[in-house]
Amino acid sequence: MQFYKFEGFIVDENWSEENDSQRIMREKTKRIARKSNAFNEKLQKKAFFYVTDASGDLVTIGIICRDSADLDRRLAAFLNTIEIELKDTYLEEVTFNSARKMLILADRNDYIENDDNVLEQFDLDRLSLGFQRSIEYDENIIKEADKKYIYKKAESFIVKDTFMPELDRIYAGSSKKNVTGHPVHYMLQTDDDDIREGIGRLLLQALYANNRIRNRRYSLVEFRPDGNFDIRPGFKFSPSAYDCLYKSNTGGAIIVRYHANDDIEDEFASSGRETIEIICEAMKRYRHQVLTVFCLPRECTKSKEIFYENLGNSSFVELKEEFVYGEDAKDFLKVLAKDKGMRVNKKLFEKLEEEKGYLAPELHKMFDEWYNNKLKTGIYPQYKEIITAKREVIKAAPKGSAYDELMEMVGLENVKELINNALNYYKAQKLFADKGMKANRTAMHMVFTGNPGTAKTTVARLFARIMKENGLLSKRNLVEVGRADMVGKYVGWTAPTVKKKFKEAEGSVLFIDEAYSLVDGRDGLYGDEAINTIVQEMENRRDSIVVIFAGYPDKMEGFLQKNPGLRSRIAFHIPFADYDAEDLCGIAGLIAKKKGLTFTKEACDKLFDVFEIAKNEDDFGNGRYVRNVIEKAKMAQATRLLTTMDYDDISEKDLRTIYAEDIEMPTAPKRSNNRIGFGT
Repeated sequence: MQFYKFEGFIVDENWSEENDSQRIMREKTKRIARKSNAFNEKLQKKAFFYVTDASGDLVTIGIICRDSADLDRRLAAFLNTIEIELKDTYLEEVTFNSARKMLILADRNDYIENDDNVLEQFDLDRLSLGFQRSIEYDENIIKEADKKYIYKKAESFIVKDTFMPELDRIYAGSSKKNVTGHPVHYMLQTDDDDIREGIGRLLLQALYANNRIRNRRYSLVEFRPDGNFDIRPGFKFSPSAYDCLYKSNTGGAIIVRYHANDDIEDEFASSGRETIEIICEAMKRYRHQVLTVFCLPRECTKSKEIFYENLGNSSFVELKEEFVYGEDAKDFLKVLAKDKGMRVNKKLFEKLEEEKGYLAPELHKMFDEWYNNKLKTGIYPQYKEIITAKREVIKAAPKGSAYDELMEMVGLENVKELINNALNYYKAQKLFADKGMKANRTAMHMVFTGNPGTAKTTVARLFARIMKENGLLSKRNLVEVGRADMVGKYVGWTAPTVKKKFKEAEGSVLFIDEAYSLVDGRDGLYGDEAINTIVQEMENRRDSIVVIFAGYPDKMEGFLQKNPGLRSRIAFHIPFADYDAEDLCGIAGLIAKKKGLTFTKEACDKLFDVFEIAKNEDDFGNGRYVRNVIEKAKMAQATRLLTTMDYDDISEKDLRTIYAEDIEMPTAPKRSNNRIGFGT
């Protein structure tokens, strides 16, 4: 099926002046519509001619036809029927979407009764641009090209062993004229977008030039094995959608792009398999009317087998991206340099390895690096000292205030190292993608172990902010939960409760404090259901959420042994050690700084003594203890100022300074004097 746009200028010099009268224009429109309708009825749905606009000197006509063999005669007959004579005419094939817009305009201008009825006549209603459209696709028009151009461009793609022989077969032509049908279809395998689009374009140009396809218009559809094929939201995918698309491309071609990350083996999604079956059924039904080009990843053995299982007796020419070695790789690089008008040098080939095979994308990247450097150092040497954008990225420090806060915290060197390693890892994936590094998001689930006050929760909150501020997670808020938030009251409530919390934390960090409380003394009950669901959700959402478990070291070890799959899904185990007196003094300094306070030297010395004593106490609170000491010091300072100084004499410095006398000295822990053994 083909769609055309025909334009020309009215020969009658008085046409435009007559149309200035609304009454005359309405009469002309009615006459054109009436005569057009009568003309199209005689065609019996073989074609449809319609005027979209005839209000000025330029007249636009749309054409839908199932066979364009008799187009010129029919067009002349249509112009004669509607009594319009045109000059300086121009006829072009257009996409269905363009034709659809022309139909809407014709309906609006009253040259046809109803544009939707026209689409139904040709079974095109499911491809409508409006809300009824149920399948997404793209369209293009083949640009005509001669044989010399096609062969020359084909040499720039490394598919000479399969593509060049096929071009020879296409240009050999047919032994019999006026026979329609496609002896073969095509299976193109490559991972490179440029190769896929370039080979596909050249293939269709060659086929069109040799009358193997009659339409210049072709359609493109895409789908993935996980069922994410391109279908408009709210519509259920059905075979009739692809049937309609194939029918609209009668006489033309369809390119089907199948996207898969790797071979799927037994985990092939049922929806993806179903889609392949539906597409293959449509392909077989219209294989003599519509040429199909299947585009698959280069290594896609299992998926290709599924295609062939469903393609029946259809014949396919396989076009596959090839490896090139040694001199062939050098020749390819030389061709790229010649196209840019550049003279080659040894640096262009210095990264080529002996006996290593290269695909076109690798060689293109190699050439681009050489070419960019050549431009900057040889052609425009004034830019020699300008560093590349990627070097700027490498030099750039992590972003955000949360990172700065973490780096200012006392101790926690292992935590800081982990954060820096994670940020560098994701930075490297972005920077080195063009050097062959495969993007692979590593699960970042963690266990924080330590006593109270060792900054586990504070670090988790900062970690969530750092991940957001540096583009590693989409949300910065931390979702904190405990047993009461994860375990349901009744049978069957726990799993949905856990899933709800994971959904809430999507794009951020889920912090499970005292995680062992989920199962403490409750083996086999709701806690086990919670752990099983947590493990499942950690795997399902490994790319979009980070789970951090926190608690005491010994209890956390027992917790990890409750589920075999839990420990294996945790990438990092980070101990938070108790702080020594020097670290605690550093924490006190940070807290005081945030509160706008300062310590005298004597106060600092006393703090050290306080912490040396306190850290030996049972249930010592680490950072929490430091905050309590400072809060008590502030209260003691207030009492001192109110009782020993006049209000008018109190300065801002007095308000900001903590003295040694403001700091309370703890009682030294009592040690047992009982002696073990016998004695007098």
